[in-house]
Amino acid sequence: MAPVLDVRDLAVGFPSQIVVHGVSFHIDPGETLALVGESGCGKSVTAFALMRLLPTTARILRGEVWFDGTNLVSASPPVMRGLRGRRIALIQQEPLTSLNPVLTVGAQIAEVIRRHEKLPHAAARRRVGELLDMVGIPEPQRRAEEFPHNFSGGMRQRVMIAMAVACHPLLIIADEPTTALDVTIQAQVLDLLDGLRRQFGMAVLLITHDLGVVAQWADRAAVMYAGRIVEQAPVRPFFRQPRHPYARGLLGASVNEPEGQSGSADSWHYTTRRLNEISGSVASAAGEPGCPFAPRCPEMIPACRAAPPRLEPVGDGLVACFRAAETEVPHVAAVG
Repeated sequence: MAPVLDVRDLAVGFPSQIVVHGVSFHIDPGETLALVGESGCGKSVTAFALMRLLPTTARILRGEVWFDGTNLVSASPPVMRGLRGRRIALIQQEPLTSLNPVLTVGAQIAEVIRRHEKLPHAAARRRVGELLDMVGIPEPQRRAEEFPHNFSGGMRQRVMIAMAVACHPLLIIADEPTTALDVTIQAQVLDLLDGLRRQFGMAVLLITHDLGVVAQWADRAAVMYAGRIVEQAPVRPFFRQPRHPYARGLLGASVNEPEGQSGSADSWHYTTRRLNEISGSVASAAGEPGCPFAPRCPEMIPACRAAPPRLEPVGDGLVACFRAAETEVPHVAAVG
């Protein structure tokens, strides 16, 4: 089965530096891939590059982004306008700044429907009510006439999800969709998004720094550091045996550690433990020679300073580390 999205050697630069260095990954139909990493590592820049929504000062330097038979890097502006919202949808982390404050939420959802599906006004209005009801907003027809500031943060994010799934896209890019929400509402929103993914068979690129979110809602994880992907693996092997030193550091810095499984095959129970830390400072994505994690890595060897390692198959995934295949690494899985 062909991937819905196939990113090949994508590099993105600003005038002063390159911030995304040769990123490659794919997402299969119906799959959720979590792009994980610290703030500033290049996750959101990668997402906006996929949709050709980069700031005017940034540009794609090289690479291909294949989506449903189209290379998005070379696609014309009219082609991209036809894909955005209809075949690829974006959910951003702060809906209050993403929604237009002077238009009702119903008008904003209807605009997407009428633009891409050419429905008459009355039919689009009915569809808006159905979508708001589907995402769990009570009295959907009445609330469709209200403005974004009349909704809570969780309800605004539900509006954004309704807008995203309005045209049944093949791919949803969710950029930190629960950052501004409290923990209980985060779980509700992610459960909703996951249920709609299953219902419509959509693929999801879930951008997050929260490993607990990755453990519960993703099928595969891609760990990003300083503009590079350093490890990719299915979620279960990733949490059981992370191969890259940075991935192990992230997991070791998480609050909770799984002691084992209970009940269903997908459930974990956790124990709280002392946090570990990754020594040193976060590297920039400016492209210094060698592995960007080398200055902080306890396993660094001279080769790490000479050139960045390539992603190579190791175990169940891909790892960019010269020492990843040397020995079996200990079980250090942890999630937040």
